[in-house]
Amino acid sequence: MRRAAAPGRAVRGDQGVVMTPEHELFRDSVRAFVAAEIAPHVNAWDEADTFPRELYQRAAQIGLLGLGYPEAYGGTPADAWFRLIATEEIARAGSGGLMASLFSHNIGLPPIVAHASEALKRRVIPDVLAGTKIAALAITEASGGSDVARLRCSARRDGEHWVVDGDKTFITSGMRADWITLAVRTGGEAGKRGAAGISLIALPGDTPGLTRTPLAKMGWWCSDTAQLHFENCRVPVDHLIGDENAGFRMIMENFNGERLLMAAGACAFAQVCFDEALDWARQRQTFGVALVEHQVTRHKLMDMRMRLASTRAWLHATVARQEAGLIGAEWVAELCLLKNHATQTMQWCADAAVQILGGMGYMRGTKSERIYREVKVMMIGGGAEEIMKELAARQLGI
Repeated sequence: MRRAAAPGRAVRGDQGVVMTPEHELFRDSVRAFVAAEIAPHVNAWDEADTFPRELYQRAAQIGLLGLGYPEAYGGTPADAWFRLIATEEIARAGSGGLMASLFSHNIGLPPIVAHASEALKRRVIPDVLAGTKIAALAITEASGGSDVARLRCSARRDGEHWVVDGDKTFITSGMRADWITLAVRTGGEAGKRGAAGISLIALPGDTPGLTRTPLAKMGWWCSDTAQLHFENCRVPVDHLIGDENAGFRMIMENFNGERLLMAAGACAFAQVCFDEALDWARQRQTFGVALVEHQVTRHKLMDMRMRLASTRAWLHATVARQEAGLIGAEWVAELCLLKNHATQTMQWCADAAVQILGGMGYMRGTKSERIYREVKVMMIGGGAEEIMKELAARQLGI
């Protein structure tokens, strides 16, 4: 058990970051929650392609869903280190799919928090943070992918409603979301597409004309992922988030937060792979000695640790800059490259862990096997690796 720190004194956390006693107490509570509520069930949930909706409310009760959100809407004001701790501890269960759906509000709510009217905020945010409603973000389309400026899903004004038509795909929590932060085309020159004509709308999940189709995936099995079809979906005009035709900048701002969260998740899952591989290597006997006694295994473990150390250092430096308000002109490039570096570390560590586990690494039920299947969605979601490099290069003037 970790020795308690004196009140007000900073202590060094599990991952080498200087934390306050409040951070450490929070880590302990989340770790206990994962051990009791998630870890015993996560394999069964993955095989069932779902997890209980009640988990949202249980997560809300210990403050996980409201972390970092305004207290006025049921949130708990907190610095970014609390979210980082939550990511590290939830990752211990070894399921990216669970993390993606349980926290899909962290990409669906920020535009509403930052730009929606007060009435819309109060209509949407409190129930989501309480775990009684689920929020999702719907931007991606089959025809556009990362090219947000070319999205086709449209919303036209008809009296006191927006009428939405079109499709979205690869939407996390898309099957059961009660609120969908939806990117639509509301303007632009006739026959042309571009960033200037995009808006965001908060669409209720029970809107007539909305149909949902589940999508089968390589990984993230327990996370519901859907294709959404909108046909004459009527949404009240006051569900517009921010100004009409001003959604593109909101989406880009939201991507920044999403990419930092994905980098944190990738680093955390890489650590899970290292821990499982090391534990296996210490127990597994080959040629009369523990697997870890073989030099080739030790070197592979040290390569994993080296990549983890560099990724974590970069991640923590970035979080520290954000907390200090030191977000300069190259911030977007930094987040893009960090996201790539972190997911590459996850990929390398997952591959190495499966190799060390050998046959067991190929068996369903090990964390490394699941994470190995989930690597690719991390390298694609939130902006594919190639897009990240191009965005970074453009911002850096290269």
